[in-house]
Amino acid sequence: MLPNYTSYKNLPPLAGLCTLEEAAKPGLSVEECVRRLKRFHYCFKRLHQILMARITAEPIYELKTGFAHHAYLCAEHATALRARIGEMREPPLGLDEVPHPALEAFFDEILAAPTTEELVKGYHRGLSYLSEDIDSYQRETNPLTDAPSRRVLKFARLELDEMFEFIRAAKAAFPASESDWHIVLHSLVIQAGGIDGTIPEDEKPYPLPRLYSTKPYVYDPIPKRDERFSDPWNQGVNAESFLYNEAYPARAKALMMLYKRLREIDVPEMMARIITQTPGKPWGYYRDMSRQLWDEARHAMMGEVGFFALGVDWTKAKITLNWSHRLNTECTPMEAHGVLYYIEQGLMPRTGKRYEFETGQASGLPLIATFQDFDWADEVLHSQIGREWYVPQFGNLKEALAYGDAAWSKVLSNWATVKEKGLTQHENWWPAVYEMACRAEGVPPDPAVLAFRETYEGKRADLKDVGEGLSG
Repeated sequence: MLPNYTSYKNLPPLAGLCTLEEAAKPGLSVEECVRRLKRFHYCFKRLHQILMARITAEPIYELKTGFAHHAYLCAEHATALRARIGEMREPPLGLDEVPHPALEAFFDEILAAPTTEELVKGYHRGLSYLSEDIDSYQRETNPLTDAPSRRVLKFARLELDEMFEFIRAAKAAFPASESDWHIVLHSLVIQAGGIDGTIPEDEKPYPLPRLYSTKPYVYDPIPKRDERFSDPWNQGVNAESFLYNEAYPARAKALMMLYKRLREIDVPEMMARIITQTPGKPWGYYRDMSRQLWDEARHAMMGEVGFFALGVDWTKAKITLNWSHRLNTECTPMEAHGVLYYIEQGLMPRTGKRYEFETGQASGLPLIATFQDFDWADEVLHSQIGREWYVPQFGNLKEALAYGDAAWSKVLSNWATVKEKGLTQHENWWPAVYEMACRAEGVPPDPAVLAFRETYEGKRADLKDVGEGLSG
């Protein structure tokens, strides 16, 4: 029987971690904690891989941006678990090992889901299993001795709840349908001993019941968009030419910058391909690149919010996919990374992100100034990420930039071919969008702004001089 113990003046004992009674229970051993934490790490790493691999070809914009966010969160939690496992007498860590063949098959099945609907359902189930077993760990481990692990998992659970709510709503958006796939997934988890490996395994294991992953998953690099993205090849409005023309007012330029932000959805589409098809890097590479990809998705959503705030239907602007499509189909992943870094460096001078921020301030629209303020900060971070992971692959910064310049020039050299292929008429969508913004504000449109008609055709040199390219 435990003694009747009272802390000094009834202050919370044990630094507020738990009660004395809770801490007096032995809990899990270090070996068992490490074994389970390694499984959780594997799950977050596989979920990151799945989400990253499906961003580009996922047509639904809300899911594309949601996957970008969740992939980043999974990368962060995998990183935290790697650090914690390394603190628990576990060198070498063995974090690249597969904990159980059935657990590998479970995530292979989700990765290979043939439709968005099935992908969402499989992802929903994966989050559910993982959350339940993390809860079991939190209950069973000693809250005092294993306080560092509990802290790491506490933050993971907070964000898993948010991820689960998002994917639950996404799942509800699809009609209910009958499928035996959930039986396959459940069977695989049971054969794996559960996510955490605590369910006793059968003495005589059964063959792994694969369905969609009977053939290895093949990555799809072709960007897809939903029906709201009409005419995604359109190059009828040269946003950079408008933005850098001193004759146009800052308020109209703010609207054009919102288009540029929303157009940045093509950066996650091409970065997902770089990350997915660049194996063998240190984990820090995937974590940092996932952060940059998520930032770019946030930038696109800034454009979406900005259009909403100004009373403009963003679908009336032609949000293109030329850039991501061509980099994904005409460049190697390394060349695409070179283009990304080359353009980022063009954003650093005063004519880049600082100019956009100052234009946002001059527009008299505080929201736009806020967007451009954070967009600028993000791009500075992205430049640092490039210096960390891209530049060291070359002899020096000059060679790294030259490689990116050459790859970018190759893509730009035949930019106008989409019209020759009959993919678009280069419709000038700007007047309708600008008039919509003016009507919402209750002001007459400026005739000079309304008359803007410049396309991207024949503007290769201008684009390179600006340094903006067509991505952001």
